[in-house]
Amino acid sequence: MKTKNMILTSVLLAMGFVLHAIVPGFFGMKFDLLLTFMFIAIAINPTVKNTLLSGLLSGVLTAMTTTFPGGQLPNLIDKLITAFIVLALIRLLSGIKSNTVQMAIIGFMGTLTSGLLFLTSALLIVGLPAPLGILVTSIVIPTAITNTLITVVVYKTSFVAMRGKATESALYSASKS
Repeated sequence: MKTKNMILTSVLLAMGFVLHAIVPGFFGMKFDLLLTFMFIAIAINPTVKNTLLSGLLSGVLTAMTTTFPGGQLPNLIDKLITAFIVLALIRLLSGIKSNTVQMAIIGFMGTLTSGLLFLTSALLIVGLPAPLGILVTSIVIPTAITNTLITVVVYKTSFVAMRGKATESALYSASKS
């Protein structure tokens, strides 16, 4: 892995960690903004090694700041699996011309997947504070919508920071240059 990509992944995950730490919990659940930054880190360097590293670090960082009782292990499980699902989505969506649309789909589907994985693993490991359906409709879906918008904004901002100008070129090609 190139040093430039490792540094960029680290900076993105650090920014996501800070946002995750300061965003208040809602009914014992926290909007997981670190996901957005994990998605961008994987999109910038879509390799298995970076995906594993991003998923593992994101899981550890969110486990450190979770407000969900017993949510440490479910955070690790959901981030690792979600990271590889996002890598698969990136590869599947490579045919879409608009990278903004690609990142919006990744933001929504990745957050939805993460939320469902987190709640399912939490249900099996420690239990849930409310029925699964209520948590999905009140936390996971609003978070997925919010993260979709944030993912697109962070994607555009990351591209400007990396290239110095805003164009519709793929972040995915950044790892090849």
